[in-house]
Amino acid sequence: MTKTKWFCIAMLLTMVTTMTAQDKKLFTLEDLNYGGNNFYNLQPKNRYYAWWGDQLIRTDVEECYTVDKKTGKETLLFTLDQVNEWAKSNDEYRVRHLMNATFPYAGQSIVALGNRKSYILLDFKTHEIVWQDSLSGQDANDWTSASKACAYVKDWQLYVQDAEGKTYQLSTDGSREMVYGKSVHRDEFGIEKGTFWSPDGNSLAFYRMDQSMVADYPQVDVFNRMASYEPDKYPMTGEVSHKVTVGVFNVKTGKTVYLQTPKGGFTDKLPADGKMSEEACYFTNVAWSPDSKTIYLFELNRDQNDCRLVSYDAGTGMRLKELYREQHPKYVEPLHPIVFLPWDATKYIMQSQCDGYNHLYLCNAEDGSIVKQLTSGSWVVLDLLGFNEKAKSVIIASNEVNPIQRNTWAVDVKTGKRTLLDNGRGYHYAELSKTGQWLCDRYSEPDVPRVITVAPTHVANKSVNLLVAEDPWKDYQVPEYTSGSIKAADGVTDLYYRMVKPADFDSAKKYPTVIYVYGGPHAHNVDARWHYCSRSWETYMAQKGYIVFILDNRGSENRGREFEQATFRQLGQEETADQMQGVAFLKSLPYVDQERMGVHGWSFGGYMTITMMTHHPEVFKVGVAGGPVIDWKWYEVMYGERYMDTPQQNPEGYEKCSLLNQAKNLKGKLQIITGYNDATVVPQHCLAFIAKCIEEGTQPDFFVYPGEPHNMRGHQSVHLHERITQYFEDYLK
Repeated sequence: MTKTKWFCIAMLLTMVTTMTAQDKKLFTLEDLNYGGNNFYNLQPKNRYYAWWGDQLIRTDVEECYTVDKKTGKETLLFTLDQVNEWAKSNDEYRVRHLMNATFPYAGQSIVALGNRKSYILLDFKTHEIVWQDSLSGQDANDWTSASKACAYVKDWQLYVQDAEGKTYQLSTDGSREMVYGKSVHRDEFGIEKGTFWSPDGNSLAFYRMDQSMVADYPQVDVFNRMASYEPDKYPMTGEVSHKVTVGVFNVKTGKTVYLQTPKGGFTDKLPADGKMSEEACYFTNVAWSPDSKTIYLFELNRDQNDCRLVSYDAGTGMRLKELYREQHPKYVEPLHPIVFLPWDATKYIMQSQCDGYNHLYLCNAEDGSIVKQLTSGSWVVLDLLGFNEKAKSVIIASNEVNPIQRNTWAVDVKTGKRTLLDNGRGYHYAELSKTGQWLCDRYSEPDVPRVITVAPTHVANKSVNLLVAEDPWKDYQVPEYTSGSIKAADGVTDLYYRMVKPADFDSAKKYPTVIYVYGGPHAHNVDARWHYCSRSWETYMAQKGYIVFILDNRGSENRGREFEQATFRQLGQEETADQMQGVAFLKSLPYVDQERMGVHGWSFGGYMTITMMTHHPEVFKVGVAGGPVIDWKWYEVMYGERYMDTPQQNPEGYEKCSLLNQAKNLKGKLQIITGYNDATVVPQHCLAFIAKCIEEGTQPDFFVYPGEPHNMRGHQSVHLHERITQYFEDYLK
């Protein structure tokens, strides 16, 4: 064959390849954004499972199947039509799907089902309802399988209904000022709810929050004919906050006692020196003893630098003893309740960062003494998933393999030996069976959309695949996703980044580049998940010809105490220094256009966006800041004081970190966006910054979503991200 023919064939093959790439679809925000009309069609295929003892059940919209754990073979258990026939459901109370079906009793043919109107226990062998509860008008519903009793809030009052249907009203003074049975302390310290059933199901611990002394923030509903006043209770840093107590209701006696926790709460005003009373406490991580006689709390002073684990008599409310105390010059942050060993009620496991990383400690229940540290190392226990009672091991998730991974391990309680239970790659979420001898694991890797497996917890590498999802983006032009690390501003610490490049990336070209930033505590952006956990908006921007760069700076989560506390009393400072290390890295790349660099973030990321633009106006041409904190004196007590102390204690830090002082430095194009009814970062932040910019003669742009909270909901999120994108298209390209 002649050279000419070879050349023609090569050109033809090139044209076919190019045409194939060009024939692939382009994304829209309706495809990519979670509020978009086509969003769910472009998510990796998923399946839902529940444990019935050690039997795995696949729950689907219209069927439930038993799953053979050794082969993955499925057998039909029952259908949605059968359930509604057996339950004799009318249209109002009809079960709509089976995806949330649970099986609370191992060995009993009972399925728990519900909709917004009712909750039922149905025997799928006898075809009879064995228990039912109406959910009409209820809030914070909490049912216990131990006694079939249910706690709920209705019209601000807390109620308990026992298995026979007898109802007890636990409160009469419930209101927006006196809150019962709901999450307190603004969901800080790992608090997610306000009721806690004892193991025997006969006693209920619950929060009562008196916030009558807390100032109202004047939110307004603008959708009425005459705009109406709808205030939020919002305790700001350094101001008087709420008072919390813990009650205990006994179903058998019908009586309530309150734990004799330290008095004083948050009602005392700050003294001139800014120091808080020793009696002012946060109460968190409620736990019960296995015999349902003792309650355990972590009690934390308002300065959040002195934490104590204390036991109480559940019958009398009497304070029994202090079992553990942890102090730190910066802060201590209890996030996890103690968990008793299922085979030894004399010992429990406590999680703590006292050695610098979150690890497990085996403790004596009698006096709280530490028997031994179960895990150790320069890595973090991310979660305690449960126990394998037969093997006497505790099952955990950790990032021991890699800081951006999450893997599942079995830890032998006697020896401390750790056994990896997954493939050692990616990001894994495992759910244990009743005995802990099996786990259902769903995971992804940077190039693996989703896999679901079932595996034993006593033997490694014995998993059976239940689902291997195909790439839902295979027909689209997909950007290039990469990850790596650079050094922090301290020159020592590794920081992990994600970079997203256009599908047709050409290293000989120069691209406008946008840094997406969050940067704050209790969050991170870079994972070893599919596409390195890239946000859909990054894909959209890459498709429009941008490079997008994301860096997890010091102060973000899951890297240990020193990493997290580097920002103490000076939020935004070390974080910005680290982000500028990312900028230096970007500037070293020949394909990054240094004259066209932008930044975008939301919430803490909005604060970081404005911080970076005003501290380094020569670098950033365009920024979009969503829901930004402007001055920490307007943020809430628990979060703000943990990281900044009070304005009275740390006036220099508050002054240095305030963006009001930086309004004069704004040079580039900045758009600020907020939800008009944001109860997390209240609108006072944005409005005060706008007023300061007017005073200084600088020119930010401002956009508001009426009626929306801290994050835009539903399809409004599509509108939001189109607006963000268009701002960069108008001013950065």
